[in-house]
Amino acid sequence: QVQLVESGGGLVQAGDSLRLSCAASMYTFSTHVMGWFRQAPGKERQFVAAINTSGGTTRYADSVKGRFSISRDNAKNTVYLQMNSLKPEDTAVYYCAARYASAGYYIFVRATDFGSWGQGTQVTVSS
Repeated sequence: QVQLVESGGGLVQAGDSLRLSCAASMYTFSTHVMGWFRQAPGKERQFVAAINTSGGTTRYADSVKGRFSISRDNAKNTVYLQMNSLKPEDTAVYYCAARYASAGYYIFVRATDFGSWGQGTQVTVSS
């Protein structure tokens, strides 16, 4: 069973940076596409970023392009989300997600594509 544990959230001011981490307990981390999603109160879960199995391909939501960066360390079973130039509208609970991929060229961006989820970490950006 896949277990994902996010960390690194917190309360910051607009313009600050945060780095989220997601540690995965699985033997086959390197065969899973990893994604970050977020959900603000009263809103639907929203795609933020995704990375393929090797880390060579990434996808970002338009709202975070140029500010956020997703990366992974397959030796540590960990995926990261570096968030720079944070804005109040980035305030949300951030979730890590995993999906097995049968080939390295796969990458997924829809929440329904992912079968394993973490418990989330709160990010609050004050103005």
